[in-house]
Amino acid sequence: MTKKEQPISKDKMNDAGEQERDAGANSLTRMLSILNLFTEDNPLWATNEILTALEVSRSTGYRYIRSMASAGLISAVGNGYYILGPRIIELDLQIRNTDPLLQASEGVLEELCDSTGHSALLCTLFQNSVLCVRESLVPFSPADLMGRGQRRPLFRGAMSKVILAHLSAHRLRSIFNRRQGEIFDAGLGESWDEFRVNMAAIRNDGYAKSSGEFTRSMIGASAPVFNVGDEVIGSVGVAWDKSEMGQVDFDRIALLVKRAGREISARMRDRSMGKVLRPRAVG
Repeated sequence: MTKKEQPISKDKMNDAGEQERDAGANSLTRMLSILNLFTEDNPLWATNEILTALEVSRSTGYRYIRSMASAGLISAVGNGYYILGPRIIELDLQIRNTDPLLQASEGVLEELCDSTGHSALLCTLFQNSVLCVRESLVPFSPADLMGRGQRRPLFRGAMSKVILAHLSAHRLRSIFNRRQGEIFDAGLGESWDEFRVNMAAIRNDGYAKSSGEFTRSMIGASAPVFNVGDEVIGSVGVAWDKSEMGQVDFDRIALLVKRAGREISARMRDRSMGKVLRPRAVG
């Protein structure tokens, strides 16, 4: 048998298969990144702008756009411009009706509003940030209160810090090693030991508090929410304007948000769907 006729080894075939899968995964990731272009400040994108942002060949870019439009994830609005598509609205409805965390919080946020007199929020951990998934508002609620679909940094605000504090020790160490500057700027510690002590204090208290850390006029208190495996997946809390501080019994607020966190966590453990809801990527 000549060299040209020699069969391809199994290892080479496996390597080729892995490379092909990696290429396919990278292509899919690049295509889905189109969704990241659309923001509240930039809701409308021209075809040429999308192609430039993707940094791919025009033929590949056009193929991605056609695929996304066909799936209903983006929608043409004329003259080569696109907006987010109607399929996202359908998916949002499905999430509202089936998400385990939302189901477990039914009635809890409303009760928290009634018992505290303040607006209540439910957040989840998502890609090194905290995402609001539900809010229950009282009359005259602060206008700049966090709402569904809005993200906040992982290091500022009660809703964020209480999640951060309940991450595993190895995740906290990894986060500190890579994001020391942000941690220092947020006042959470100048060293690993100081950061670790601050996180332990929040865990021991069972809640986190904040004052003007993200929104200058806002005060908040939040407790963690856990899944069936006792992993932190989110937070529940209340927020109010600083002008009301003199009328607030903070110890009572802390007790009520901790009770709300325990109730949602208990429901997550009781519902079979809670078994599959894992913390979103962080670290």
